[in-house]
Amino acid sequence: MSSGTRSLRGGARVAVLALLWGSTFLWIELALRGLSPLQVTFIRCVLGALVLTVACYATGRSMPRGVTVWRHIVVAAFFCNALPFALFSLGQQTVDSGLAGVLNSTTPLWSIALGLALGSERGLRPVRLTGLLLGFAGTVIIFAPWETTGAIGWGALAILGAAASYAVAFTYMGRTLVRKGTPTISLSAAQLVAASGLTAVTMPIGGLKPIDPGPVVLVAAVVLGVFCTAITFHLTYRIINDEGATSAAVVGYLLPVVSVLLGVAVLGEHLSVRVVLGMAVVLVGVAMTRRNGAPAEDATDGPAGPGRRLRSRHGALRGT
Repeated sequence: MSSGTRSLRGGARVAVLALLWGSTFLWIELALRGLSPLQVTFIRCVLGALVLTVACYATGRSMPRGVTVWRHIVVAAFFCNALPFALFSLGQQTVDSGLAGVLNSTTPLWSIALGLALGSERGLRPVRLTGLLLGFAGTVIIFAPWETTGAIGWGALAILGAAASYAVAFTYMGRTLVRKGTPTISLSAAQLVAASGLTAVTMPIGGLKPIDPGPVVLVAAVVLGVFCTAITFHLTYRIINDEGATSAAVVGYLLPVVSVLLGVAVLGEHLSVRVVLGMAVVLVGVAMTRRNGAPAEDATDGPAGPGRRLRSRHGALRGT
């Protein structure tokens, strides 16, 4: 295959992944019109787990084995899937889908802050420190605590909590789920199976309310689980494996742009000048934290095994 063809295929993958992941918040918004937040979370986890499990066995793989690895998978499933998925659904009851996508993009900021707290992020370059501070400053602009009528409210806090949960999950997964020889599709399938179980346990709390499964709601739930959860996992790992973490990082910058454009075009969402300014500051801050932030060996990730691919993915991209 020529380099031009490979480049074209790689660009197409990035574009498809950005569209799928960026549209996640639109589909959550539509699904919430007939389902409760916990119902949306449960359906998303179950459908994603079903698709990845079928793909896992269809490709000759099997689920991970051993009590220890499954214990780590359950913890990762809580922080990377069950908790953030629920927080996004809860938050989007009061937060527009476009803004949710931008707040989700703060995950790299939380990852650096967590690294500083744990002592794993040493020698932080001035440009990345500036980006960290700038990103959180943009978040403050969005919240506008100085305006009694300008604060976004608890919904935005829930979404920020989801972004921070991703940061915790990525750090934990990078330290505990590095298992040479364990295919990433096996880990992803197992993780969503565990997330489905965790969410099922919480369903009696607020997930048993009557539902209104209209056609729009059903389509949104299916797209959210199959395309925006299962397929995006697979595409992300393929991009990182074939193109490297640098190419995957591009999706992180396109994702909030897609979410904002879809929110305005499809849902008719309105964005104030202050919120748009805050969004821009957040994205500039995130871009600055990515400068010289990935180790060279991760940026050229090849067939080095699932452990390195996990670390590369977590440094480059966070998903919803």
